[in-house]
Amino acid sequence: MKLNSRHVSQRWVMAGMGMLGVTMAYVMRACLGITLTQMVRPVVVVDGGVKSIQHNYCPMPQSSSHGHAKSNRTAIAEDEFKNRFDWDEKTQGEILSSFYYGYILTHLPGGVLSQRFGGKHTMGLGILSTAVFTLMTPYVAYMGSRPLTILRFVEGLGEGTTFPALCTLLAQWAPPEEKGKLSTVVFAGAQIGNIFSNFLSGFIIQYIPGGWPNVFYFFGITSLIWFLLWCMFVYNDPNSHPFISDIEREYLKQSIGSLERKKDLPSTPWKSILTSWPIWALILIEAGHDWGAFTIISDLPKYMNDVLHFSIGENGLLSSVPYIAQWVTSILAGILADWLISKRIMSVTAVRKSFAIIANVGPGIGVMCASFVGCDKMIATFCFTLGMALMGFCYPSIRVNTLDLSPNYAPSIMALVNGIGCLSGMATPYIAGILTPNRTVLEWRFVFWIMMIIMTASSVLYGLFGSGELQPWDDLEQYYLKEKEKAKKGLPMDERISIVHSKSIEDGKSSNNSNPD
Repeated sequence: MKLNSRHVSQRWVMAGMGMLGVTMAYVMRACLGITLTQMVRPVVVVDGGVKSIQHNYCPMPQSSSHGHAKSNRTAIAEDEFKNRFDWDEKTQGEILSSFYYGYILTHLPGGVLSQRFGGKHTMGLGILSTAVFTLMTPYVAYMGSRPLTILRFVEGLGEGTTFPALCTLLAQWAPPEEKGKLSTVVFAGAQIGNIFSNFLSGFIIQYIPGGWPNVFYFFGITSLIWFLLWCMFVYNDPNSHPFISDIEREYLKQSIGSLERKKDLPSTPWKSILTSWPIWALILIEAGHDWGAFTIISDLPKYMNDVLHFSIGENGLLSSVPYIAQWVTSILAGILADWLISKRIMSVTAVRKSFAIIANVGPGIGVMCASFVGCDKMIATFCFTLGMALMGFCYPSIRVNTLDLSPNYAPSIMALVNGIGCLSGMATPYIAGILTPNRTVLEWRFVFWIMMIIMTASSVLYGLFGSGELQPWDDLEQYYLKEKEKAKKGLPMDERISIVHSKSIEDGKSSNNSNPD
């Protein structure tokens, strides 16, 4: 096994396992969105003393057009829904948002722990705890909405360490010229998680005996299996990896400049970080992006169920289609970003800004179009899909920007940026629940207007103040000292770093004859 593993690129093993880890995190986070549509009773109104399902925009699918069958359908509906929870929209919003209250609290501790002890165990133990609480979800749900809200809060505590830990690992494993591709592969797990959480949840609920509780059992057990594989195959840095080839280790040493995690880093320069315009620009666009992402993750299945009246099978399938498009786009955008930078067609800053603006403005326009196309399910799904596809541009821009600004302190900065951004996750499900008590398209359209305005405003601010340059308070510059001396004088920092990237590729090829994969 040792001999065979030496021929495998360990940085891509880390990226693949990281992607699966993000997938596990997102399926456990997002599966409640679609499962909740089958856990609670639909909104009902009293019409002449008889309860009926409210559908004051798009008509409910009818199995029969005969008027005398109305009372029979109502009786069947009442019998079908009697075992569901009687939670109104506000209560559902509180349950969905409670996860992010816990999620935000462990970002900074996760960044500190991963800087000190590495990303492997910081991330692994976080996902492990989330898996355990996911397995407990059905039991706790039957105890009531308040216990479920508390459980989701605790579940968020475990998952909050994920992105700071991944930043630590990427800083140790991602060569400059592969940073976009590796980061995109890792963070693409978010889209894959959303795909699986919607598609598999719908399939499990519809076809597996036992209904919605099986969703939580399936994803919880799968995450436990991932944790075991993560402990076996992933290491904090190349120097601590027992199976990495000497060729790849040397290649990473030349391209990154150092392999060991710096255990003697000075204390995090919080004053410099908190007074940095590029950092605040990144925080603002992350918050705007998260507002849109969390709105769609939490509420797209509910919109398709309540307004467009998709069946659970249709809901699971078609709710996953936008995330498939986002995943494909994120991979292509990562390749394009690296190509534009390595060929010096665009500077690092220009790539980050332009891609981030596309990633924020596009989804806002997409969801607004979906709310204006009437009851055509296919056109609405197309609009959601187009908007979410453009959101894929965030991965080689917003997600990787912390590594541009400060590779040494990327975990703490990612914790700060992602933590503040998660305030959106706390707010959006709750606000959507308050604004959509009757679940009509006009109420949802107002929710989407708010989303588009916030995402567009944050894009403007990032376009003005964002940056892809290495910040002067990061001490990583010493790693590139020799290369920068050879670079052309007078060029902006981001262009000088691009030259360093190109030089690293040439050095790797000359010493190794080929790029180790």
